[in-house]
Amino acid sequence: MSAFFFFKQKTAYEMLRSLVGSEMCIRDRYQRRVHGEKISDKDMESEDKPSNANEGCPGVKSDEAGKAANCAGCPNQKLCASGVTTQVDPVEKEIEEKLSQIKHKILVLSGKGGVGKSTVSSQIAFGLARQGFDVGLLDVDICGPSIPRMLGLVGHEVHQSNEGWSPVFVDENLSVMSIGFLLQKQDDAIIWRGPRKNGLIKQFLNDVAWGELDFLIIDTPPGTSDEHISIVQYLKMKESDGAVIVTTPQEVALSDVRKEISFCKKTNTPIIGVVENMKSFICPNCSHESHIFAPVTGGAEKMCEDYRLKLLSQIPLDPVLLISSEKGKSIFETHPTSKVAEGYKSLLNGILSFTGEEKKVET
Repeated sequence: MSAFFFFKQKTAYEMLRSLVGSEMCIRDRYQRRVHGEKISDKDMESEDKPSNANEGCPGVKSDEAGKAANCAGCPNQKLCASGVTTQVDPVEKEIEEKLSQIKHKILVLSGKGGVGKSTVSSQIAFGLARQGFDVGLLDVDICGPSIPRMLGLVGHEVHQSNEGWSPVFVDENLSVMSIGFLLQKQDDAIIWRGPRKNGLIKQFLNDVAWGELDFLIIDTPPGTSDEHISIVQYLKMKESDGAVIVTTPQEVALSDVRKEISFCKKTNTPIIGVVENMKSFICPNCSHESHIFAPVTGGAEKMCEDYRLKLLSQIPLDPVLLISSEKGKSIFETHPTSKVAEGYKSLLNGILSFTGEEKKVET
């Protein structure tokens, strides 16, 4: 049985069913643009004509829809004549209004899995909240939600109010939303196709009562697929919003991360910079630093030179960060003077500089 049926909130099921059909045409057109394919007027026109329409259909978006002579006897005539087909999706407008209360939106991306995106996302959120900012952390890794554990929130539930879903709070200025809060069993697999994922992302953006935030950090799955297309489409990112791209030093990771950079450029997503995670390994006994993931092609530093991107930070692989994350703690709280903490301070300063915030994290 699909984990779809283990949702505690019936509204998620109802919302997703209503969105699956309407998402497909829009998402297909957007995907084609992302992959560099030009959408001609003829293509747009044909996409606006139902497959069962009469010959000479003016298109469902036309002012003549349902009224033209060619519409007589068409099974869609009544619907088209009502004007419903020419209306803008009200949910997208609602999302835009909801997100207007959020000052900066930060995507954490990587084309490669296992490079530490969720760790980076959680520590960014901890760090910004520690500086006094109001921070939200949204987990859109639908099939592998790690954020509840990394924020110390496993077992917490989402509640509904008149304003929508209430996020789970770590502190008064740090709130979190994840599909992990909506499952009855943490080990249930999420076996969903793209439209259901897209529908839930839309619901997270529209129905969660984030309130006024300085930063919304968005932890994403690896790749450049449905979740990424949906999130950049709905966010409508401004100049003060952007993406932090996470990689590790070896070419196996870099080759996929370059695809993520290409995705950002094609979707006009501003790139704040690159984080080289697991730059080196620090021995917990003797503090010797060794390079487990050899940068055989120059690592993130060379990649940033090639793409003219800012290298925000190089963060070592240290067991103290692993233990902090497993316990849902901030590295600034558990080991504030460690090299890992210094790396995250550099990352935070890069984000604050990009977004134009005056506060600076002392290193």
